[in-house]
Amino acid sequence: MTLRVVVADDQPVVRDGLVLLLRASGEVDVVGIAGDGEEAVRRVVETSPDVALLDLRMPRLDGVGATEALATSAPGVPVLVLTTFADDDAILPALRAGAAGYLTKDATAEQLVAALRDVAAGRTVLHPDVQRRLVEHVRSEPAPAAPVAVELTRREIDVLRLVAEGLSNQQIARRLVLGEATVKTHLNHLLSKLDVDGRPGLVAWAWRHGYGPGS
Repeated sequence: MTLRVVVADDQPVVRDGLVLLLRASGEVDVVGIAGDGEEAVRRVVETSPDVALLDLRMPRLDGVGATEALATSAPGVPVLVLTTFADDDAILPALRAGAAGYLTKDATAEQLVAALRDVAAGRTVLHPDVQRRLVEHVRSEPAPAAPVAVELTRREIDVLRLVAEGLSNQQIARRLVLGEATVKTHLNHLLSKLDVDGRPGLVAWAWRHGYGPGS
């Protein structure tokens, strides 16, 4: 199935390059193009794409502001942030605003298209550098005052640890010899039990409570 995508970036050369790259893949139909955040929101509302691909630093309304606006005006459209920046000041506000994925611009064409498909399917995508920065941020926070009373099954703990390592659903399924549907079920249970938002929330919770690699 062809993905319908709106592309927003304030640099014409980058924006045009992304459009050409996505169209050349044969898997993406670019249904809207924008040069700033306000225009991006308008294009998404007008076209109802499968995914909004947004740059983070844009005039008039940046990627974070556009993501927040879309959460209200087009809540069914997930946002994939594509940017040069992978620092805390860029990552955390975008994730808190509701971005479903975060890639840096050194991603390959194949990685970008795969990320768009994952985000459209309801999965969270984090570039390895972004995941590392998120983990570093969590590690720098004060430890919780007392253990959190949450009962997790052995398999949920296994899945949580592998999420904290940065593995995808497919990789977790292979590692644990499970079906991807079963992994998704465990993830949904974890999200409900831990009361966190998406994969970034699971990663943060895991590291904060001693379920990170090597813990």
